[in-house]
Amino acid sequence: MLRIHVLCAVSLALFLLTPVSAAPPVLLGVDVLQRDGFAPLLGKRIGLITNHTGLDAAGRTTIDVLNDADEVNLVRLFGPEHGIRGELDQSQISDGTDGPTGLPIVSLYGPRRTPEPEHMEDLDALVFDIQDIGCRFYTYPSTMKLAMRAAADAGITFVVLDRPNPIDGATIEGPMRDADGESFVGFHTVPLRHGLTLGELAKLFKSEGDERGPIEVNLVVVPCEGWKRAETWDRTGLVWTDPSPNMRRLTQALLYPGVGIMETTNISVGRGTDTPFEVFGAPWIEDPRELAAVLNNANTPGVRFVPRYFTPTASKFEGERCGGVDVVLTNAKKLNAVDAGMAIAATLRRLYPDAWETKNYNRLLINQEVYQAVVAGASVDELQGLARKGLDAYRQRRAAVLLYP
Repeated sequence: MLRIHVLCAVSLALFLLTPVSAAPPVLLGVDVLQRDGFAPLLGKRIGLITNHTGLDAAGRTTIDVLNDADEVNLVRLFGPEHGIRGELDQSQISDGTDGPTGLPIVSLYGPRRTPEPEHMEDLDALVFDIQDIGCRFYTYPSTMKLAMRAAADAGITFVVLDRPNPIDGATIEGPMRDADGESFVGFHTVPLRHGLTLGELAKLFKSEGDERGPIEVNLVVVPCEGWKRAETWDRTGLVWTDPSPNMRRLTQALLYPGVGIMETTNISVGRGTDTPFEVFGAPWIEDPRELAAVLNNANTPGVRFVPRYFTPTASKFEGERCGGVDVVLTNAKKLNAVDAGMAIAATLRRLYPDAWETKNYNRLLINQEVYQAVVAGASVDELQGLARKGLDAYRQRRAAVLLYP
């Protein structure tokens, strides 16, 4: 018996002394680029579109990775919405200089949304490395599409360092964007939850183009390795970095396609609280228990609604007491966030037909048929059915650009 105790003690000691590998199972595009000796960028003058999410698996910024590589000549940085370091939540961002590197920064979220010809004259390639969240009205894919067109016009290569879709690359949720609805928050004719990575979206943009036709650019996508498209971010082993100031955790990203579409109406979606996109409400919702009860009766898989009051400290209804609900994610695998969003829209229209202002609801939805049905007071089932129209045709288009199993 003593011998067994000694052997157990030795085994435990060896286990405790054995270093545990912290290496994630997924390699990002920037990791693959480094491992393969920066092959697509060798001998080229580079512009980099990135922000604070442009990190390799070890947490090093893509700016530093490229700037410190002897094989790469990094010339200029381009910043999207929220700026190159992701700290700005404002409508206009100015050009500047990156303090750590001294590189010039060209803002793509100010008077301009696309690189100007003079920004491209001394470049051989434009590299894009930003973490998206997989929802159509996030603006980073719009920045990428506009930059692809600018690269095509300049005759230079466009390189995407790919990253996983954090809310998975398998689930697709409508409604489809109307064909004539392109805007900075509606970058392409895709559903609200498109089920693609940015590298795959770039392939779709190249083949389908914009109002000028296909984007004839030399596109290079450096794929991730080890990621399967059905996996959400928590399966990657990678560290979460807030893609924008109010997207603070995976739960919020999963709920965003359903909750975020209300943001253009007179509803607070939790900006100015600790849990943006996990709560919504308004001062004119006097009885949150009634709201929660009706929403829960819709039996939307994956979520439950808890009545509450909250007071935003910033943004819409700052300092005002709002009645509303917490949106509690109970099962991410069963969640269809847009189904939840349609249930919310139908309920708001039913309970508060005069108080809920729907005139701007279509700004992010960008589907006139669904919008008109909401205004007409359609039921939850009717709205959810309309939101699925066109998805089969989209799946066929999407199949041609998939990079991951």
